Amino acid sequence: MSPNSLVAIIIAKNEEEDLPGCLLSLKDWVGEIIVVVDAASSDKTEAIAREHGCKTLTRVFDSYANQKQAALNLSTSDWVLSIDADERISPRLRDEILLFLKDPDEIDGVVLRFQIEFMGQALKFGGVGHEKHLRLFRRSKGRFVGDILHEGLQISGATAIRFSGFVEHKPYKDMKEYLDKMSSYLDFSSQKGRREGKRFHFWHHLILPWETFSRLFLKLGILDGNAGIIWAALSAFHHWLKYVKLKEGE
Repeated sequence: MSPNSLVAIIIAKNEEEDLPGCLLSLKDWVGEIIVVVDAASSDKTEAIAREHGCKTLTRVFDSYANQKQAALNLSTSDWVLSIDADERISPRLRDEILLFLKDPDEIDGVVLRFQIEFMGQALKFGGVGHEKHLRLFRRSKGRFVGDILHEGLQISGATAIRFSGFVEHKPYKDMKEYLDKMSSYLDFSSQKGRREGKRFHFWHHLILPWETFSRLFLKLGILDGNAGIIWAALSAFHHWLKYVKLKEGE
C-alpha cells in the first residue's frame, strides 16, 4: 500500500500560526491533505492551506464532529489520519505509520500516543502523560459523531495501539492563547450543559481544590515541576468555570 492511500484531515479556525508546522510534519509522506476552515476565520488559514497544496472547504461551524465529517466526506483515500493544527507527527511515528500501511492486516483503526508540551516542557504526569486517541482509520470503517463540543470517532471494526512514536501536541503558545481557547470552549460547554438540563450546585465549588489536588498528587503532576503545577491549577479552574457558566445563565 503506497503513501498516496493516506489522507490527513484538519479542521481549523484562525490557525495561521500553528497550521504551517502541522503541514510541515505531513509533507512528502501524506498523499492528500484536506483542511476544513471555519467560516468565521479572519486570518490567513485558508490561504496557507492552499499554498501547501491542501484541498480546502470553508464551512460554517456547527459542531466539531460535523466539521471533521465534512473533511472525511471529501476524502477518497483508503486510510485517514485525523490531526489538529496544533499537533505534529513525530518522525518516529511517521515511519511507523508508513510501515503499517504496507500491511495493515485486519486492523481498521489505530490509537495513537500523544505527548503534550506546555510552557516548553513535555508533560509526563498529571493525567496527560499517557494520553491516547483514535486518529488513524480506514475511511470506509469510520465516521465522526458527537455534540457541539466533543467529537468521537466510531469504527466498525478492530482497533489497536500499534506504535511507540507519538503525536506532539502543543495546544497553547502562551497564557493569552490558553485563556482565549478556554473562553470559546466554555461557551460551547454551557450550551451543551443547558440542553442536557445541567445546573450549577454549591458543591461544584469543591472542584477547584479536589481536581488540583488530584492532578498534582494522585496523578503526580507535581513531578512535572512548574509546568505541571500550572497545568493542574488551570485545568481545575477550567473545570470549575464550566459549572459557573451554567449558573450565569440561570
